[in-house]
This record gives sequence, C-alpha cells and structure tokens, in this order.
Amino acid sequence: MRIWTLAALLVAALALFGDEPVVKLKIVVKTTGGHPIDRAEVIVRWHADPKHPQERYGRAINTTWEMRTNQEGEANVPELPQGEILIQINAKGYQTYGKTFDVEETAKTIDIVLNPPQQQYSAH
Repeated sequence: MRIWTLAALLVAALALFGDEPVVKLKIVVKTTGGHPIDRAEVIVRWHADPKHPQERYGRAINTTWEMRTNQEGEANVPELPQGEILIQINAKGYQTYGKTFDVEETAKTIDIVLNPPQQQYSAH
C-alpha cells in the first residue's frame, strides 16, 4: 500500500512540474559586516515571462512564498519555476531590500547584504 501512495505522490509531483525547469533557491541574508541576520522576513515572488509562461506550469503552481531566515541567516525556498524571481527582505533595524533576479540554474544561492537605516536629517 505504501508503494502505491509513494507512486501517487510522485505522479502528482511530475504532473505539477512535468519536465519544466525548476530551481532550488537558497537565500543568505547578512549585515555589511558579514554577520547573519536571523528572523528576517523573506518574500519570494515568481513572475511568468515569455521564456517561462504560466501556462507551462498549470494553475496549481504557487507563485509567492513567505518565510523567515534561520540563525545562520538562511532561507530555503521550495522548488519554484525558473525565470524572473522578485526577492524582498524586511528586517528590524535594516533598510528594506527588493530586487528581481533572472534565475536559469537548477540550484542557486543568492547572498544579500542589508544596510543599516539611513540617518535622518531635518530641515529645521
């Protein structure tokens, strides 16, 4: 019975992604001094593009993931389609980060350095 359940899960996974290119993404968030930032909010959004259209993956494909970094400043994103991927980082005491990456690899690590907040200036 377990073999049939495993086989059904495998067929479902193949139906979801098929032979379409996917990426296993790892995001590492650090300070300008190289120290990891834990508990940073990481938002990842996949955007369909002409090379990687939405129709190729079906309607059931997840396009947004939200997670937090661990103590090493790492966030491991579940497999997602290759293409344009927007990464946003929010962490207390640091500037908000946002950038779109064009990912064509099957596995990729993206290192992100967060800057401290800018000094406030007053006109008075």
